[in-house]
Amino acid sequence: MGRSKEKRGWGYRRRCHRLPRRRRANGNHCSHRPEEEEAQSPVNPGPSCGGNPSSSSSTQNSAVPELPGFYYDPEKNRYFRLLSGHNNYNPLTKESIQYKAMESKRLKLLEEEEQQKRKTTRAGLNSSVLLQKRQLGLLSSTSYCRLVHELKVNCMQRRKIEIHSPDSSVAGTNNFKIIVADVACERIFTVNDVEHGGCKYGIINLSGLGKESLTVEMYDNLYFTNRKVNSVCWASLTHPDSHVLLCLMGIAETPGCASLLPASLFSSTNPGDRPGMLCSFKISTAWSCAWCLNPQADNCFSTGLTRRVLVTNVVTGHRQTFGTSSDVLAQQFATQTPMLYNGCRSGEIFSIDVRQRNRKGQNWKAIRLFHDSAVTSIRLLKAEHYLMASDMAGKIKLWDLRTAKCVKQYEGHHNEYAILPLHVNEEEGLLTAVGQDCYTRIWSLQDASLLRTIPSPHPSSKDAIPSVVFSSRLGEHFLIRGGADDV
Repeated sequence: MGRSKEKRGWGYRRRCHRLPRRRRANGNHCSHRPEEEEAQSPVNPGPSCGGNPSSSSSTQNSAVPELPGFYYDPEKNRYFRLLSGHNNYNPLTKESIQYKAMESKRLKLLEEEEQQKRKTTRAGLNSSVLLQKRQLGLLSSTSYCRLVHELKVNCMQRRKIEIHSPDSSVAGTNNFKIIVADVACERIFTVNDVEHGGCKYGIINLSGLGKESLTVEMYDNLYFTNRKVNSVCWASLTHPDSHVLLCLMGIAETPGCASLLPASLFSSTNPGDRPGMLCSFKISTAWSCAWCLNPQADNCFSTGLTRRVLVTNVVTGHRQTFGTSSDVLAQQFATQTPMLYNGCRSGEIFSIDVRQRNRKGQNWKAIRLFHDSAVTSIRLLKAEHYLMASDMAGKIKLWDLRTAKCVKQYEGHHNEYAILPLHVNEEEGLLTAVGQDCYTRIWSLQDASLLRTIPSPHPSSKDAIPSVVFSSRLGEHFLIRGGADDV
């Protein structure tokens, strides 16, 4: 017995001499060592990594050394031994500890939201001070409006919207997977999960949304599909936002397709006279889609496919194909010129002049920008001199298209592998995005400062990331989040 204790003690002393060499910068001594038993035997590695509640584990590891077989708990400022395996009988895995830490931070932020303990992003940002500076001529009208919008963002409160539907059979089925607003932000197209495993489409009318009323009307149709919806955008075929363009994945022997649905399918008037589906185009699996509003490429839409871009004219059926070296995950047409901007899995962003005929090779690429990770969303600013892009490394960059250089970077976004959209509101000077950690973040477009971080009201899940719609059309700011039974 005595020998075993001596051997055990000698083993501890040997580890004690190894650890300080790995963590000498933290100034810890031999008394802080990882134990050989269960999670109750911790180590104090030094200062904890105090970061943003939404910061990823990679950010924490950059400040605290990672020890093989151990996990660092920033709350307890200690290392814990990880148990092997990933089964239900394992009480301590890296994933379970990280999830517990994220959930604790989410609940803490929710409590602060409820008690309105949030701090304003900018010192002295309140309505009376802003008005006084404006009256004294210390603020221009543009700066004053921008700061007022920032103040409104800071004052937003979480409230649940009641959804009414003329069809009583759809009650309780508001499990929103995708929500996309039209240009005027008066309607929201939704893709809902249903109990038998398929999807259902609907449109929410925001006309009844205001200060006194938090009730909206939702109109469904009878079209169901058991195929995944990869991408959605509004289309202006007969008038602005007259249709919705859907890209559906193929399944078994059924190929993928791009379908145009008339918005009149979801009208509350004359339900018996609703027209059928306008048209459907067979395509391979599409990662992204975009509708062109430039008159030089009228009635055209684009789909981003695997290693190619397909531009289709809805009226004539004519197609143009542009080969690429990578999958096209994000697209947007310019409005002032017939240019199509594309973001790829390789991290490349390039533009295409759709007036030109198909060319072999890639000499048709007009502008080329590069990210270090797969590009998941691109947004052109109104003047079309700047382009906003996000990638799977969580980077959001503002590019100057005239110089092909990055001019700003927006910090705090979290992404690892999901295709997550960006929402730019230039009139309010705001940028909104939901990260893979399910936090909604709002930045100032002008100086890239993070104005607000909004936690999810439900436990975070990488399989159920909320979608958002931002609107100030009624004089107040509305941020509508769609998720599992949550709008």
